[in-house]
Amino acid sequence: MRCLRVVGSAGCVLAIVLCARPAVAASCESLKSLTLPYTTMTAAESVGAGGYVAPIPAGRRGDAGARGRGNPYADLPAFCRVAATIRPSADSDIKMEIWLPASGWNGKFVAPGNGGFAGTIAPAGLATNLRNGYAVATTDTGHEGGSGAFMLDHPERLTDFADRAIHETTMKGKAIVAAFYGNGPRRSYFNGCSTGGRQALTAAQRFPDDFDGIVAGAPAIYASRQSAGQIWIWQATHKDAASYLTPDALKILHDAAVRQCDALDGVKDGVLEDPTRCTFDPKVVECRNGDGPDCLTAPQVEAARKIYTGARNPRTGDPIFSPLYPGSELGWASSAGAQPVGYAADVYKYVVMRDANWDPLALNYDSDIEKAEKVVGQLTAIDPDLTRLLRHGKILMYAGWSDRGIPPGYITEYYKNVLARTNVPKVRDAARLFMVPGMGHCGGGDGTSTFDMLAALDRWVEKGQAPDQIAASRVKDGVTDRTRPLCPYPQVATYKGNGSIDEAANFVCKERQ
Repeated sequence: MRCLRVVGSAGCVLAIVLCARPAVAASCESLKSLTLPYTTMTAAESVGAGGYVAPIPAGRRGDAGARGRGNPYADLPAFCRVAATIRPSADSDIKMEIWLPASGWNGKFVAPGNGGFAGTIAPAGLATNLRNGYAVATTDTGHEGGSGAFMLDHPERLTDFADRAIHETTMKGKAIVAAFYGNGPRRSYFNGCSTGGRQALTAAQRFPDDFDGIVAGAPAIYASRQSAGQIWIWQATHKDAASYLTPDALKILHDAAVRQCDALDGVKDGVLEDPTRCTFDPKVVECRNGDGPDCLTAPQVEAARKIYTGARNPRTGDPIFSPLYPGSELGWASSAGAQPVGYAADVYKYVVMRDANWDPLALNYDSDIEKAEKVVGQLTAIDPDLTRLLRHGKILMYAGWSDRGIPPGYITEYYKNVLARTNVPKVRDAARLFMVPGMGHCGGGDGTSTFDMLAALDRWVEKGQAPDQIAASRVKDGVTDRTRPLCPYPQVATYKGNGSIDEAANFVCKERQ
């Protein structure tokens, strides 16, 4: 008999052992009556092959995908769809959904991460993993909508968003798997980017037994400082009208940075393999006579210099957060637009200042940062000691060198700390980081940003095949025009000297010379 131990959270001393006899599976519809701690089963239905249509999001008149442009889920196999509401506290309202393959289950469970403030059940992540044979569960993290307003005066909901919703969804998801198939999953994985990357590393640090393997992409693990760093970018370009960086100004900066540093890696391909080697000074594009179509004004140059330098404490001069790197300029508009990054502003509005009318221009990079450090701890997951996870599991991290939202510098620093602080033999055999040249936030950009980290993790966990490199491609308009190996940090993809620079076979991973 195989048993699954479900442990309560929120400080509760609760241990319930769910046992399922091998090969005694339940019907999909019968799962509606499954009893789990503080959980209400709200749906359990069999969905035929190609029969799933995503629900119409609130505020929309209809499902455009299913009305005229084809149903994007028409290729899905038959599955059992189960929905539930979990209430571990009086103020909790965690929605979860799990999809279970009706046949061809690979014996594994995966939880895909969320983005931003979550606030919805996203079918795309469920569908992708279902296609690959996984039982897959996701959550809205305990609230509806993409604003951070739910955190104001709702400490339990903040806890749900910070870590409890993922943990509870994982525990309940495994119990549902065990009930449906007659056995629990033999492997369990987490795969997330951005907020999902924070969820990944939070699970690794606080719930190390939940997963056998974790993928953490562009992890937003330092809410107080990351949010301050993003507001710094916005402030730098909104000091006054003259400091604003227009799309044309960003392109001028980008072209100049690439022109100066592209060849440092031995290949002129429009992508900076390692932008930390690029000592680009925006002064080189400053107009000689005030203004012009191919140059930046002095205030614009100063704004760009602040972004390349990163947020600093005005009293001590100490860095607060990693800067953005040369090569990332074409993505800056999302952080330097009409409004600051919503996530960043909301963290300070609703958690730090507890004032919905707080003005991001008023952020004090000394006293306010100190205050934020004390009150945003639940959204911070920077403990580098991953010993408990890595004694039995693996972790694979990745980030784009051109990420404009979560600067990659602090991710490489965190990884170095993991290597130094984790007490397992040969820690690189259990934890690896892959930096993606030219990639933006969780994808996009000029680099080879199409890859399958979960498949690499699965081979690592299941077969012991450590990822010495990961195949990646650049796809434009549906066509692959470049392939490259992604290399475990600090190695970089190095051109062998012969053949097309757009073919991965002509590159090898090795330490930077």
